[in-house]
Order: sequence, then structure tokens, then C-alpha cells
Amino acid sequence: MDELKTNVLYFGDNLEILRKYIPDNSIDLIYLDPPFSSKKDYNIIFKEATGERSEAQIKVFSDTWTWDKIAERTYYDIVQTAPPDVATLIDALHSVLGNNDVMAYLVMMTPRLVEMHRVLKDTGSLYLHCDPTASHYLKLVLDRVFGPTNFRNEIVWYYRGAGVSPKYFGRRHDTILLYTKSSKWVFNLDEVRMPYAEATIERFKHYIGNIRNGRDFGIQELNPQGKHPDDVWEISIVAPSAKERLGYPTQKPLALLERIIKASSNEGDVVLDPFCGCGTALVAAQKLNRRWLGIDITHLAIRVMSKRLKDSFTGIEFEVIGEPVDVAGARALAHQDRYQFQWWALSLVEAQPLGEKKKGADKGIDGVITFPDERPTRAKRAVVQVKSGHIHVKDIRELKDIASRNAMGIFITLEPPTREMQTEAVSAGYYHSPLWERDYPKIQILTIEELLAGKTVEMPSPNPPFPKAQKIPQKEGEQMAMG
Repeated sequence: MDELKTNVLYFGDNLEILRKYIPDNSIDLIYLDPPFSSKKDYNIIFKEATGERSEAQIKVFSDTWTWDKIAERTYYDIVQTAPPDVATLIDALHSVLGNNDVMAYLVMMTPRLVEMHRVLKDTGSLYLHCDPTASHYLKLVLDRVFGPTNFRNEIVWYYRGAGVSPKYFGRRHDTILLYTKSSKWVFNLDEVRMPYAEATIERFKHYIGNIRNGRDFGIQELNPQGKHPDDVWEISIVAPSAKERLGYPTQKPLALLERIIKASSNEGDVVLDPFCGCGTALVAAQKLNRRWLGIDITHLAIRVMSKRLKDSFTGIEFEVIGEPVDVAGARALAHQDRYQFQWWALSLVEAQPLGEKKKGADKGIDGVITFPDERPTRAKRAVVQVKSGHIHVKDIRELKDIASRNAMGIFITLEPPTREMQTEAVSAGYYHSPLWERDYPKIQILTIEELLAGKTVEMPSPNPPFPKAQKIPQKEGEQMAMG
């Protein structure tokens, strides 16, 4: 295994990435917030040019684990090859829980937790973020993987919010399980001390009769850096109207991740988030001058994280590993997962993906690029189709029909277009932009090979497809270089 690279986004299954790229004892801190079976499809919400939320949504992942052939095969792999304590536990849980979603979740999480234990340094810590429906099961697995004596805290993240059931108490917290790899770990107490309550400050100004074992301690002083933090953290969620909000439903507040990273790592340490979603842990790590690694299984998440990091930090440098860099890689991705290929191809032209279910006039469209035009300024659309397989002139005719109700049509293809397709595209004529006072080809065909070589869509300056993240000043203006 090569030397560890840092400040890297990896596309792929985190189990495979951990095994292939992450050496033993190389990570200082792991934070993970894996999806659980809440029976919800999480979506990224895109904004229209007006700033309003778009009805177009794209499914990032289905927050549901099901017992299928993959889960069953993984179960047998654990029983046969995992450390004995871990194998015994999973076998016992399977005998009690059976072949259901919860067991599928535990089976898929277990080998990943074993790998995370391997890559952690002896002084390292792991924070596993979950909700109360899964925390008790995960604690059993963590006790076997890390050892029960290395359990440090069950942190309760308490938050306020609307919407409660009349049939039970309001559910207002998540659980974060903290384990360390050994009995020696990093914990920067003074970095995460909390302010004292006003009543406490007032009380300690006076003699409070503090007598223990016959000794009078007189007037005591409070720690000037603040009180020792408890295991209940009250931190607000990212409100829908907050500037921090990017539209990712599972987005965690930056303040939460900053507290974790300050407490359990030092500047220059390596932070890993193997389910990094929209990348809050990575942003917090970069802000606090830690090196970082992020892993996600969707190109869409990688795209969101890349844009967020670039928007947040001026001049940031990082690497993306796992995305196609040539036609052969693109062809392999298309064969593996056509939706991942589609999302990746759309990212090459900065298009906003549409969901799998498209209605009415949007049928046959995979993405859109909006741009301002006319006076007063009005948003127009270029519709985008992506094809990874056999193509025909009828595809261009269909796109022409859709584009007739829009400003332009963009056809992205893995295969080279025929002369007949190119002729059909030219016959569509031009879109005239009154704002830019220019003509642009109404229908444009771009191959993956051309896009990878740097070719771009000919069109007016487009609106960004994602909300723009705020600029974040790094500590003392420093930036951690890639390792």
C-alpha cells in the first residue's frame, strides 16, 4: 500500500477505499454519520435562478438497508473471516434479529468498522453519529471491535425543532458514540471548554463553605478558560434559512464538527469521514488546519463537496480519486452504474441533475443549465441529455423537440455521433441571446472525449447549479498542503 495521501476526496465504496488506499495506523480521528433505515429517500435540493427551491430533486441515496444477496454474503464473510469476538456477536445477533433491515445495516457496518479500527493510530478516536433507533446495536458491535474498555462517551446532541407527535415525547437528539483505539488518546480539554452559567460565576465570587475532609478551601476560583464540557451538547441544527445551509437534508452544523475535531485531534493531524455527504467534517478539518480524507459512493456528493470546499477556502488544493479521467474509465463507470455515469457526465458541463422520475415536458431530460437572459433579466434553460450506449439520429430529433420549448439542447454522448446526427443538430439553427447579443447553436453534441479534453458548451454565462458556500477564514490564515 502506498504512502497515505491527504486532502483527497475518494469516489467509491468506503470498504474498498479503506482496504486499497488507507494504511494501518495512519488516521488520527474518524467521524462517520452512516445512513440508517429511516425509510426516507434523501435528496439534494437545488435552487432555481431566482433563489427559490426547485421542484427538481435528485436522489443521493435511499436511506434504507435491506437484507439481500449482498448482505447475506457479507454476513457469511464476517462469520468466517472476522475476529472471533466480532464473528460470534454477529452470528448471535443474526439468530435473534433474523434477515431484516436492521441486521442488514449491522452486517454492512461491521467490516467497515473493523477497517476503521485498523487504520486508526493507537492515539486515535472514532465518533460514530447515529440516531437512537440504531445506537444500542452499534454499541454492541463497537464494543467487540474496539473493546468495551475503550468506550469513552455516549454524547447526546440535543437540538430544538418543530414537529412532534401527540403520541410520544418529542425526539430531539442524536447519539454520538466515542471510542478510542487504546488507553492513550488525544483529548484537548481546554479547546472545548464551555462558558459558565451566570449564576455559577456570581456564586463563586463569594465564600460558599466548601469544606472537604476537614479542610476549608475558602473562596475558589473558576477556570478562566471555562467549565469542563458535559456529554450533552446543545447545538442548533442547520436551519432551512441559514447561510450555512446547502440543501443537503442530512447536513450537520459546522459547530458540531468543530467541537469534535478540536477535542480529539491536533493541527496537522489526519481526519477521515468515510460517509462524508456534503462534507461538513472536511470543511471543519480544513478550517482548523487538519489534513483530511473524504469518501462517498455517489459522484453527486463528490461534486457537492468539491464545490463547497472551493467556495469556502480561497486557493484550496485537493485531489479527487475514483472519477474517470479518460474514455476507458468513463466506459467502465457507465457499465457499472448508468446513473453514476449520468451524474458525472452532467458535472462536466455544470448541469443541474433532474431526478429519476421526470414529468410532462421534462421527460427525456437528464439535467438543465439555467442562465440569465433578456431584459429585465429572466432565467432561460438549456436542457441536457446523456447517453452512454448506442445512439441514433432519432435521439437528436427528440432533443430538438424538447429544446423547442427551451432555449437550447445539449447532447452528451460516450459514443462518437454519426454524420447524420451532426447534420440534424446543425439544422436546428441558433438561439439568439438578447442579453449577450450573440447567437449560439441551438443543439450541441459533445462527446465525453471532447469534454475530458476541455471542450465546453457554447452558451451565455450560466447560473451555478448549487447554493454557494460562505467563505471561511482558516486559523491564522494557514492552509494544510496535500500529503
